[in-house]
Amino acid sequence: MVILSTSRMISEPDSDPVKGHVVWVPGKSLWISALTLAAIIAAPLTFSFEALLVFVVTTGVTICLGHSVGMHRLLIHRSFEAPLWLERILVYLGTLVGMAGPFGMIYAHDVRDWAQRQQACHDLYAHRRSFFRDAFWQMHCAVVLDHPPRFVIEDRVAQDRFYRFIEATWMLQQLPLAGLLFLLGGLPWVIWGVVVRVPVSLMGHWLVGHFAHRGGEQGWSVDGVAVQGYNLRHFGLVTFGESYHGNHHAFPESARLGIEAGQLDLGWSFIRVLSLLGLASGIKLPSNTARRAGLRRVGATGTSVPPVNGEGGPIATETPLTVRRTSR
Repeated sequence: MVILSTSRMISEPDSDPVKGHVVWVPGKSLWISALTLAAIIAAPLTFSFEALLVFVVTTGVTICLGHSVGMHRLLIHRSFEAPLWLERILVYLGTLVGMAGPFGMIYAHDVRDWAQRQQACHDLYAHRRSFFRDAFWQMHCAVVLDHPPRFVIEDRVAQDRFYRFIEATWMLQQLPLAGLLFLLGGLPWVIWGVVVRVPVSLMGHWLVGHFAHRGGEQGWSVDGVAVQGYNLRHFGLVTFGESYHGNHHAFPESARLGIEAGQLDLGWSFIRVLSLLGLASGIKLPSNTARRAGLRRVGATGTSVPPVNGEGGPIATETPLTVRRTSR
């Protein structure tokens, strides 16, 4: 088996992405279970259109600005650079999604990415099991590899006092937001802005991961890897671009995920605004980053073609290309 390292995942001679066992994670499981039960009970009792609007706004801010832009594209992939104060704000908003702190998010992402890049990987990393089994595994469990890679976070992030603080207190960070919402709108705002929002966000994140690794539209393919990514084009708006996962597998460092014509990517729109304000620089796109080994365009002939242009516009090619739809 050929083992390739990502920047933070350092493969040892015996590192193996397949052999391991799934274990229940009590803290993670009780967190999502308690919030889900509370939401089911309290949401109908506190519903109002005002509270629903609070849910929509807080979900949009934490998922788009926080998770997609702050955690995923900036902290994890370094798809662009931003002032440290802004980076910390965006990462904090990402922490409010309720999945993990910054270090936990980096590890969860990078070990999955490392495993998926190998020739074979554990079923949990591939979302290969049935719908309900995968739901339980992803939201209540973790896989413990017999021989994992070594995980090293860069010092600038690992030694950051702010990140260390919110990593240690990430669940408690819902309390300041809950207090603010209570002052502004009472208990209904707290229920819909925190108690409903968090489990919906976590389940939505799992759903995208589940379906985007199993089948759908595929504009690009990567040869020699255990898992392919697929684009869920009908969910680009509500996922702020994160559902274009086939594009992300093809160009993981790109700040723009919706790289094909007609793919709405609000996360990228926000980065463009930051750039216009002088708050985002060094923006990476498929045109200015190294191509992945084995990357090829999936079209009528399945041959490789140039990546997107400098503005992230339509695919540059001489002949029309079709998009392949596949399923597991």
